[in-house]
Amino acid sequence: MSKAEVASRIAKLRDFLNDWNYQYFVENNNTLSEAARDKLKRELEDLEKEYPELISPDSPTQRVGAPLSGKLPKVRHVTRKESLQDAFSWEEVADWKERAQRILPHAQFRYVTELKIDGLNITLWYEKGQLRRALTRGNGEVGEDVTHTVRTIQAVPLSLKKPLTAEISGEVYMSYAAFENLKRAEPDEDFANPRNAAAGTVRQLDPQMAAKRELSAFFYNLRAEGVKGLPAVAGQKDTLETLKELGLPTEPHWKLHEDLDSIHTFLQHWDKNRRDLPYQTDGVVIKIDQLEYQQRLGSTAKAPRWAIAYKFPAEQSTSVVDDIIAQVGRTGAITPVACLRPTLVAGSTISRATLHNEDEIRRKDVRIGDTVVIQKAGDVIPEVVEVITKLRSGKEKPYHFPKKCPVCSTPLERPEGEVISRCPNRHCPAQTRERLYHFVSRKAFDIEALGQKIMDQLVDRSFVISPADIFDLKYDQIYSLDLFEEKRTNNLLEAIEKAKDIPLSRFLFALGIRHVGEKTSRDLVPELQKGIHWHRGKAGDEVADQSTLFGEAVDESVGSLRPPAVEGASRSNLPDRLEYCTPSDLSKRMTQSNDIHAQLDSVEGVGEKASEALLDWFSQKKHEHELEKMTQFGVRILKETFVNEHDPSFEGKTFVITGSFQKFSREELKQIVLRKGGKVSSAVTSKTDVLMVGEEPGSKLKKAMELGITVWNEGEVGKHV
Repeated sequence: MSKAEVASRIAKLRDFLNDWNYQYFVENNNTLSEAARDKLKRELEDLEKEYPELISPDSPTQRVGAPLSGKLPKVRHVTRKESLQDAFSWEEVADWKERAQRILPHAQFRYVTELKIDGLNITLWYEKGQLRRALTRGNGEVGEDVTHTVRTIQAVPLSLKKPLTAEISGEVYMSYAAFENLKRAEPDEDFANPRNAAAGTVRQLDPQMAAKRELSAFFYNLRAEGVKGLPAVAGQKDTLETLKELGLPTEPHWKLHEDLDSIHTFLQHWDKNRRDLPYQTDGVVIKIDQLEYQQRLGSTAKAPRWAIAYKFPAEQSTSVVDDIIAQVGRTGAITPVACLRPTLVAGSTISRATLHNEDEIRRKDVRIGDTVVIQKAGDVIPEVVEVITKLRSGKEKPYHFPKKCPVCSTPLERPEGEVISRCPNRHCPAQTRERLYHFVSRKAFDIEALGQKIMDQLVDRSFVISPADIFDLKYDQIYSLDLFEEKRTNNLLEAIEKAKDIPLSRFLFALGIRHVGEKTSRDLVPELQKGIHWHRGKAGDEVADQSTLFGEAVDESVGSLRPPAVEGASRSNLPDRLEYCTPSDLSKRMTQSNDIHAQLDSVEGVGEKASEALLDWFSQKKHEHELEKMTQFGVRILKETFVNEHDPSFEGKTFVITGSFQKFSREELKQIVLRKGGKVSSAVTSKTDVLMVGEEPGSKLKKAMELGITVWNEGEVGKHV
């Protein structure tokens, strides 16, 4: 960018962030997630660092805290309230430590880590042990007097256990359970999240309203210059212990560390387990423990040098759309994809995000060059949430949806009433590749060693043209691939061998038939299994007696139905005696049954579109031949038992599974719940019906008990499953 463009971008970022601060901190409107705000603020900081002459006094990077609302009395803080420097990666934490070590090269630092509660910063003033005043942080110099509402918070003592005069800082928050109760009690109010609900409640003019909303608080600072009567503390560890002795609650998961490795383990643990807590946390505050070193390190103009706030990987972020391209899926669906400037979202670097379809692009008005908010849908698929139109420069370009397939140039079709445009050419190379990727994916044949890059090589060299070819791959073919040596070749052959035995539901899903997804495949199993002749055998057995499988002899040129076994290969996790059919058996079941239409129509949850798509797929000769090839190469479809055994204890209910179980894996329990007609969720809410609890359940058990949810221990689980 030219300097003029940089100046324009800085001005737009500054205005946008100032407006966001006002909306979030004063009006309690959640117009954009804090994570996305942080990304834009970091961009502004980087630009101002590169062009310091463009920094203005009103920049959000040059101030602490939030503007005052004008509704509540304003009071000057006894000591200035500082913001913490943010770190978004482990490398930034290590850099912070190195900077402190350069200032005090001989110091032996200890560290205290505290979970960063996502609430409203508050400062309490006690005189001779009595609560006199409570202030918000405000702009760091002056805060709002919210004593009238803070006095209603049960966690805030009106009298300390010692007659101290002290200024104490902490965080007011609302637990998930309290937030759910609030939404039920005040359904007409629009509460964005627990943090905003807590902030709005503290600023209520009516303390009785605040008293009803179940606020809580944690405290972490009790140092105040010039205030007499403070207990002697040598560091942050002593501070937290003293606060507890005074009757003030502290976040219970804080920890003392002797080195950075221990801190790294702490960060990884809570990044993984923070959703099990009963309250929101968005990071970890890391502090040098010793007060002597804190005083010697001092502060910059904005933040203390002895502390840093590590932010957990953001579930939302912002980026710039460099381009928009159209991708072709396995069913021919055309999906527009935004090509982004790389950014971290939920711990991974994202450079592409889905725009879903043509209508979504128009509705969100996404243009090439736009600054956008992105998130991982379901923590998996990155998507564009919205466009930040206030940051447009005027050079953004609208995207024109293609009329033809970008790969095979076939004119696209969009049936009336549908939002998806499709390439109707089933021989389109892009569709072929996507079907192959799907065929070996985790919920299908689950050949983990056969990733997309390897599959691309196999397709490019014509070793794999259709899915059945995967099971006929030869050693020399795989060995010839890039970066393949003997061990890796054998590992892939072994993985393919193990994958040849597959449950019926996963086999149906692997075929990639439109409208036949994972759930529909599972729903179809009981009905389809009724009309199949099942064979019996052992795991790893050769498929014998070809005449019973095909009804006629197989051409001898095909050779063995199963390629020579790789040394050491086995089909693990299978029963000693199993019931199976072949893909050809399934083909006959689908094409030779006189009342197959009626049978499919009787299956609950399987709609007309899925039924028609299924019958159409199996009726095609090319698919019949494909299934014959799979049979020749040794694929066996395993009979499933106890499928969709609907149970009143499960049907229509929502289950959450937590802890570790001796007799089941959590995935096994999930599948049992689904088969019995239940639903599985990852979070305990007021809509949860049953919590299945194993060993070390974490905070989900506490939350379930607070909400009065039924709890099954492993013994109860065993009785029901």
